[in-house]
Amino acid sequence: MRGFGELEAEIMDRLWAWGRPATVREVVDDLQRQRPVAYTTVTTVADILHTKGWLRRDKAGRAWLYEPTCTREAYTAQLMHQALETTPDRAGALLHFVEGISGDEASALRAALEQVAPLERGATLEQGAPLERGAALGQAKGRDGK
Repeated sequence: MRGFGELEAEIMDRLWAWGRPATVREVVDDLQRQRPVAYTTVTTVADILHTKGWLRRDKAGRAWLYEPTCTREAYTAQLMHQALETTPDRAGALLHFVEGISGDEASALRAALEQVAPLERGATLEQGAPLERGAALGQAKGRDGK
């Protein structure tokens, strides 16, 4: 998995921020407040994001409505997992990471670890939990189960 290109990131940022499906026209109009961009270019990039699995789309009249297939947080977690996979010393990488976070981020990390602790003891996710949460918690252990 690679991070998004510049225009891909701009499109995803808007869709995540809006929290609702949107047409290419809406995205183009918003992008053009900052810089010129062609409708066809945004259409092509949205189609690429759909093909890659980052966007789902539904027909609304003659236009497509696009929406992200995961949350911004789930995407960020996937990038973090990918970064950890680049080193044989995950513990060392995590230590360097934690040394650079703020106090608020450390508190958030502690709270997240507390939420995962019951899962480590064999508890299961409550039925109906969002898929991203379950997937992210399952990946937190790593591929080797540690």
